[in-house]
Amino acid sequence: MISQAIDTLLTHGLDRLDAQMLVLHALGRPVHDRAWLLLHSDAAVPALAQSWLHQAMQRRLAGEPVAYITGHKEFYGLDLRVDARVLVPRPDTETLVDWALEILTPMPHASVVDLGTGSGAIALALKHSRPSLQVQAVDYSLDALAVAQGNAQRLNLEVRFHLGSWLDGIPGPLDAIVSNPPYIRDDDEHLPALRHEPRQALTAGVDGLDDIRTIVAQARDRLRSGGWLLLEHGYDQGPSVCALLKTAGFAHVQSRSDLAGIARCSGGMWLRTL
Repeated sequence: MISQAIDTLLTHGLDRLDAQMLVLHALGRPVHDRAWLLLHSDAAVPALAQSWLHQAMQRRLAGEPVAYITGHKEFYGLDLRVDARVLVPRPDTETLVDWALEILTPMPHASVVDLGTGSGAIALALKHSRPSLQVQAVDYSLDALAVAQGNAQRLNLEVRFHLGSWLDGIPGPLDAIVSNPPYIRDDDEHLPALRHEPRQALTAGVDGLDDIRTIVAQARDRLRSGGWLLLEHGYDQGPSVCALLKTAGFAHVQSRSDLAGIARCSGGMWLRTL
């Protein structure tokens, strides 16, 4: 029975949400349809699904993200395919998408680039929410671009993808640059818990700001006057990122908080001087 399958996963140490999501996926149901589980708690679990659940349980107990096990992650209402070639999109990053859509509201045909696109989450969310936007996405990893392009094709969203390092080879003028770059310190104590995700997409030097420094420096030559640079960062990096933006000459520098009230993104407007 479904209820017994969930209890077995709980007994072995999985938390309830993970157990429910894995059972739903094993049964071919949307992973967030937990109401269905309650209504069908006495239903039988086929042998093939039981076998898959046993393997999935072992993978989850080893620390592998549920999204890698199921191959899916919802982000901004989109069903994205994900695997170990890319980071798992986090709900916190939706704060960055919200902000980008807000500043781009007066510019329906704005040109925007997503740096370090990974699964394509940010770029695809922007294009899906505002189809008239001209969206580009960059990643230095061919593997990541393959995942992002696959998501774009499956979702029928037109985004131009580029292989490269940040803004190298991307001409301006751009109306907005958005990025969720690596921002974890090389010695961060939480890295072991993220061991299944690509390390190169997580860490950025001794203070976690190396890539953000590069993006801030490059953005000035790519943004039109009045264009915005928006960056996701760590929970305690807001003041440092704002300082980098102000030092580089950005105006209207500010931060935005996620649902937990943590400053998750910082950005500023570039105003060219004649």
